[in-house]
Amino acid sequence: MSQNVQQERRKRNIPVAVDRRKGKGKSGPERRRQVDPTTCERDYTEDEIAFMKAMDQYKRDNRRPFPTWSEVLEVLKALGYRKVAAPTALPGQSVPPKG
Repeated sequence: MSQNVQQERRKRNIPVAVDRRKGKGKSGPERRRQVDPTTCERDYTEDEIAFMKAMDQYKRDNRRPFPTWSEVLEVLKALGYRKVAAPTALPGQSVPPKG
């Protein structure tokens, strides 16, 4: 395609039928704001639900959609979790981790 034809095409004002990127009243992409364990396939324990809610709250309060592992550990400690027993094997492993 020649340069003149491309420039002419770009200058034309062709109306767009529907702009699918924006809906009425939407200011941006819709994001899932709260953890809703009822939409998942398994039943969560009370501890798991408390952890998910605490992580969701942390992410919203600090605007951190992807917290670091250090931040996850901070949230766990804020919930009252402490290392009180010797390490055991992780799920799916047969040997306990060192440390």
